[in-house]
Amino acid sequence: MDSVVLNSKREFSLVRRHPWIFSGAIQRVLGGPQPGETVQVLSDDGDIMGMGAYSPSSQIRIRMWHFGDLPVTTDFIVNRIGQAIGSRAYYFADGGTNAFRLVNAEADGFPGLVVDKYADWLVCQFSAAGAEYWKQTVVDALNRFLPDCKGIYERSDVDSRAHEGLEPKVGVLSGEEPPDRIEIIEYGCRYFVDVKNGHKTGFYLDQRENRQLIKRYSNGAEVLNAFSYTGGFGIAAMSAGAASVTHVDLSEPALVLARENTVLNECCATKSEFVNGNVFSVLRQFRAEERKFDFIVLDPPKFADSKGSLMRAARGYKDINLLGMQLLRPGGMIATFSCSGLMTPDLFHKVVSDAAVDAGKDFQVVARLSQSQDHPEGLSFPEGLYLKGLLLRVLG
Repeated sequence: MDSVVLNSKREFSLVRRHPWIFSGAIQRVLGGPQPGETVQVLSDDGDIMGMGAYSPSSQIRIRMWHFGDLPVTTDFIVNRIGQAIGSRAYYFADGGTNAFRLVNAEADGFPGLVVDKYADWLVCQFSAAGAEYWKQTVVDALNRFLPDCKGIYERSDVDSRAHEGLEPKVGVLSGEEPPDRIEIIEYGCRYFVDVKNGHKTGFYLDQRENRQLIKRYSNGAEVLNAFSYTGGFGIAAMSAGAASVTHVDLSEPALVLARENTVLNECCATKSEFVNGNVFSVLRQFRAEERKFDFIVLDPPKFADSKGSLMRAARGYKDINLLGMQLLRPGGMIATFSCSGLMTPDLFHKVVSDAAVDAGKDFQVVARLSQSQDHPEGLSFPEGLYLKGLLLRVLG
């Protein structure tokens, strides 16, 4: 087996069981490993530290499969898939939803692989060389463990594949092609999902539990759903008795689907408004018009793609939170999120707090929010905690 020897001063993260090895940590490569192939990771003293997938094009040169000398075989890969699916047994059993994540990359011991279930279809995303190398084994395992699924569809069109030297790939991997709209259920709400063209794999499954939470505060409220995408938070609020919901998004196709979801849930169309435009500009217009809301959801896309863009992203988060806070009625609430992995919870808290200072308002933290339980984070992999949020109530 090909091997990689680490620099003596760069072994600590591996001792701490962090799954990434960067190119600068490597002293030398023994053999000629190909993209995605498994390499043995050795300390400077020659001790076996683990097995990982090799990616010569990426700054993350190795993504660890495990820490030990167990060979990475077809059975190993199949078992990893089986363990991940088995840990979601509660979702299969409760019947409240038929859409959830089955495999969550590093947190499930499978770097670079995401698998989401939407009703009778599975959608896969292979974002790293190791996951790509084992693609057919993954597909075979999914068919073995979930034989009733109608088809497996690939959405490997994420930007991170370019860093791995991989081309984007989209299409059917097994079974039937999914329809243009897959209908899912989520604890009393129904949504159409476009798995072929939608964001991520089609829907923000990681916000499921947060959608449930906001229902508690939505009855009778006038709700602003900013960065609404296909209406998830707004539909949840309407199902809980919201007086009205205003959806705002830059994407007209997303708003078309939000309208379809409104009809699907038999929500009163006159209580729903759909505004197509730049959210920052629209909220400034609302401020100029002195519009007010009882509950506001701010769920923007990722603002920070690199460390160099983090401060610019922080300014963006501050601006949008300031606008939202200025649109709240006394006693109103705001659920604000960041899905930028580089934005730490502490930094996000500071940014939102600074916005409150500029708004001249006092807020209380009702809850700290994160991704749903089918999107776990590895204890030794803090990068897995990418979604963070605050549920706030304005005082006075």
